[in-house]
This record gives sequence, structure tokens and C-alpha cells, in this order.
Amino acid sequence: MNEAEQARRILLVEDEAALRQVLCFFLTQQGFEVQTVSNDLEAIQTIPRFQPHLIILDLIMKPGSGWEVLQWLRRQQLTPQLPVLVISALVHLSEQLQGFEEGAIEYLTKPTQPSIIVERVQTLLALNVEQRIALQHQRLVEQRQTVKRLHAAQPDEFVY
Repeated sequence: MNEAEQARRILLVEDEAALRQVLCFFLTQQGFEVQTVSNDLEAIQTIPRFQPHLIILDLIMKPGSGWEVLQWLRRQQLTPQLPVLVISALVHLSEQLQGFEEGAIEYLTKPTQPSIIVERVQTLLALNVEQRIALQHQRLVEQRQTVKRLHAAQPDEFVY
């Protein structure tokens, strides 16, 4: 079986057991091979062994942090860069911007329907390396522009 025929490997890094189970179920139903871990240290140990095609990463976990995983990935200087889909309860634009700056290709806020997460995974994995790099750059530019626009708004202005 060649790589195109093999199941795409997804590493799911999430400390909430119920959410891990639900997402794992939805992803495996779509033919993905899913490995789950519950913290940053397990993720860092699993990545070299499992060699995922994509990581779904929560940022706030007990113990640890998804930020540590993003920083570790950045230090590894993997080529091509491993796509990371962040799912987090952190909703502030500055935190989302930081996620993109640290290397995330997509950022979804919790709660998000599992079907939306699966759709995003499928979309991201359908992109080639150049398209993923362009998408990540686009997301970063969009977030920076939004933050800049919000900071430039006058007190009586409504910005959407």
C-alpha cells in the first residue's frame, strides 16, 4: 500500500476525555488513524514515533500547555512544516494571533461541532505544502489586520 492509500494519521492533543472520545470517533469514522494524548509532554514524545500528518491541539491543558507543543515544533524546524489545527477556549484575538505566529495553520474556538473539525481536517490535508504555507500566511495577515483595526477604532466606533 502506498502513502496515498494509507490512512492519514492525526494526533489529537486534548485533556478533556469526553471531547477526545467524540473527536476520535468522528475522525476514525472518516477513515483517519487517530492517536490521542492528554498533555504536552505526551504529544512531544508521540510526534516522532507516530509521525502524524496533522495535529489537532488544545492550548490550555492540565498539566501542560499546547503552547509548549507549538514552540517545540517550531524548534524542530520540520520540513515540510507539520500542520496544526488549534481548538481552544481562548477566544481573544491576541491569543489567536499568537497561535498563528507560533505555527498553527487554523484556529477554532470551543465549543465547535465535531463535524466542522473533521471538515477542516479534510480540507487542510487536501492542500499541498505550498497551499498550506499560503493559507497559514493568509490567516496570520488577516489576524494582524483585525487586531490592528480593533486597536485603531475610536471609542464610539463599532468594529466587526
